[in-house]
Amino acid sequence: MNILLKSATIVDSSNPDYHFKKWDIHIVDGIIKEIAPILEVSDDVKIIEHKNLHVSIGWFDSGVSFGEPGYEERETIANGLYTAARSGFTDIVLNPNTNPIPDSSSDIVFFKNASRSNAVNIYPLGALTIKSEGDSLAELYDMKSAGAVGFYDYKRPTSNPNLMKVAIQYAHNFDGLVHSFPLNRSIAGKGIVNEGEVSTKLGLKGIPHMAEELNLARDLFILEYTGGKLHIPTISTAKSVKLIAEAKKKGLDVSCSVAIHNLCFTDETLVGFDSRYKLMPPLRTSEDCKALIRGLKDGVIDFVTTDHRPMDIELKRVEFDNAANGTIGLESAFGMLNSIFDLETVIALLTKGRERYGIPNPSLKVGEKAVLTLFNPDIEYTFTEDDILSSSKNSAFLDSKMKGRALGIIGNDQLIH
Repeated sequence: MNILLKSATIVDSSNPDYHFKKWDIHIVDGIIKEIAPILEVSDDVKIIEHKNLHVSIGWFDSGVSFGEPGYEERETIANGLYTAARSGFTDIVLNPNTNPIPDSSSDIVFFKNASRSNAVNIYPLGALTIKSEGDSLAELYDMKSAGAVGFYDYKRPTSNPNLMKVAIQYAHNFDGLVHSFPLNRSIAGKGIVNEGEVSTKLGLKGIPHMAEELNLARDLFILEYTGGKLHIPTISTAKSVKLIAEAKKKGLDVSCSVAIHNLCFTDETLVGFDSRYKLMPPLRTSEDCKALIRGLKDGVIDFVTTDHRPMDIELKRVEFDNAANGTIGLESAFGMLNSIFDLETVIALLTKGRERYGIPNPSLKVGEKAVLTLFNPDIEYTFTEDDILSSSKNSAFLDSKMKGRALGIIGNDQLIH
């Protein structure tokens, strides 16, 4: 690869010499060779020019699901990685949400090999328990040795507190990161949306805030006892933000994420009974949205995730009660975040989180590997099905107003745009 990014505005707050200034960036064989206001290059260089071209280090997503193996009709690994690349992501943490569920070292090797020649890197999570059934721990150490960056029974809470205690203690021996989905099944019952005024009006069974907060508080107590480290994926309530803040003040090694859709939509969106908005955790209130946004700004919430979850259309186009949970989110991530936060904050959010998973942070400097995202932050448009690259089309963001569009990535000596 021998390319020149022409007149690209670099967004990199860690480097004030480059930050928000226009530069030519020359990349040879995947390495940043030169950065200068104007570069003269030979005729064999491929010049990349876009109106209002911006560039940052590559974006990272800590929670992506595909379908392969087992649910290829939802999303193959190949198309999922292409979707991630075109959406601006160079590195993704892959949820253990396939059939079979990855609970052994050979499963992890399969996913690592699947992205070996791709511009986008897959960092797989292994299941916390065998088949994610919550009964016995999976092969955590072997999966870690094979390349798993953490352990998670995707969207399945660990109901046995002693099993969670043993998991954190055991993983602590080899610096493993345990994930715990914050939901108390007994409190949630048969609820499918946020419990409150809207659920009452619509006649839908509700999931109270306490269902999330009770398990979160339990796991924080366990972490305080065991030591080790814990990640809480996709919190959704104001009280959860407060609980995480209090735990961090105590010095506990806990991190958490929030799904972008929980920042953008509230349970008021459910009035039309549109199953695209049936999600887990459910959409909460405007007060919760505001608290989650504040939590990101304050650093209490460590990073955002698309919580990208392709689903068969026949599992969505049914009555609301029977519809599956989940939305895709890679393609809409930048446009939605850029509609909520200022650009510097958006790029900070989209590039945070690698260190939690032991993934090296890229650097936008001469001599470093080119791990870059290309984007235009000022394009305004309405998100439609034409913007969806995923095989599944279950997007909660259809018809949403967007600001900004990813143009592609440079990673592993490849340009995808």
